[in-house]
Amino acid sequence: MSRSGLIFRPVPRTGVIYVMTEAAALGFRYGHPEWQNLGQGAPETGPLPGSAARLREIALDDASHEYAPVAGLWELREAVAGLYNARYRRGMKGRYSAENVAIAAGGRASLTRVATALGNVHLGHLLPDYTAYEELLEVFRAFVPIPIVLRPEDGFRLAPARLRETIVGAGLGAILLSNPQNPTGHRIAGEELRAWVQMSREFGCALILDEFYAHYVYGEAEGATASACAFVESIEEDPVVVVDGLTKNWRYPGLRISWTVGPKEVIERVSSAGSFLDGGPPHGVQRAVIPMLDPAHAAQETVAIQRAFTAKRGLMLEKLEAMGIGVPCPPEGAFYCFADLSGLPAPLANGMDFFRAALAERVICVPGEFFDVDPGKRRSHIPSRLRSFVRLSFGPSEGEVRAGLDRLAGLVARARAAAG
Repeated sequence: MSRSGLIFRPVPRTGVIYVMTEAAALGFRYGHPEWQNLGQGAPETGPLPGSAARLREIALDDASHEYAPVAGLWELREAVAGLYNARYRRGMKGRYSAENVAIAAGGRASLTRVATALGNVHLGHLLPDYTAYEELLEVFRAFVPIPIVLRPEDGFRLAPARLRETIVGAGLGAILLSNPQNPTGHRIAGEELRAWVQMSREFGCALILDEFYAHYVYGEAEGATASACAFVESIEEDPVVVVDGLTKNWRYPGLRISWTVGPKEVIERVSSAGSFLDGGPPHGVQRAVIPMLDPAHAAQETVAIQRAFTAKRGLMLEKLEAMGIGVPCPPEGAFYCFADLSGLPAPLANGMDFFRAALAERVICVPGEFFDVDPGKRRSHIPSRLRSFVRLSFGPSEGEVRAGLDRLAGLVARARAAAG
């Protein structure tokens, strides 16, 4: 029982929330000139060379003060469907409509709605993956989370043949993953993604894809994006559900606008869940962002992101190599390097110790063990196999990324000198 006399279960601060709380205790605040935030998964939000004009004002009329539909404004749902059709459904029979889209207040809200609507199934999830999945997989008891281990020596890739074995062997009814993947930056695309969708269809195993980094693609034709929606044959029958939003791909984390795209039946169920979970996203914000879903606007933003973030990716890989820090999976997408510290002298070879030492240098990173998603802490007696990793973000401006890496280089150099 809490000191207030009320009975509440403790909710731990884990993953990025823990990291940011620890940094704040040492003086970090957003915009602090003496700190470099290479931890939090947020992109720089200002103009980029060639980017679309940034939203500066949101006009509110009397209608905007009313509740919006829980599933989102019809016009915004239409705009999302139109973008997916333009990008991924050209020449295909099935076309998404507004009824295949639900709007929510941010990615966590969308994912929580989906989790609420899931039935009594075995839900496969990857290790490593997004830290917030841990609480999501723990709170909802209708499904049983089944971990699927990805190995550094495989580039954190789950080959289609192994996916098939896992679906059949574990009796999976659904799989949840980020693509491009957080924290490794691995992408499932092309024929490999087609194979995933085909297996989802073949076995009736729902494929739930968090596509929040779909604009962050490296080594492909400029402006390329990837979505499982491109390989859906029957929009209403294939069990493929994708979640995306303005947070990363349009660089508006503060607007808290996301969407779920999938069969109408799924959209009806996640919208019903939203009626008691969150009540729907802000009316005025939804109306203001509709122009951003115009295919030309989205394409312009995508190209600007890829040009700017390709340069920062190269900078981080170069600096980490110079420090003797390996990256088993150089990022093909997203804006993270999942860095292997095992070649560093103690104590920096341990992700948590590296995180603490970096905080002393006013640099934020995320220990790799937080991505070893463990709902219910059922594996807490086993040391994390990811304890020698940290996630470093090249989401901030190039100047902030460079400054943070330079501080880490100094930290590593001093540790090597002390180790003799």
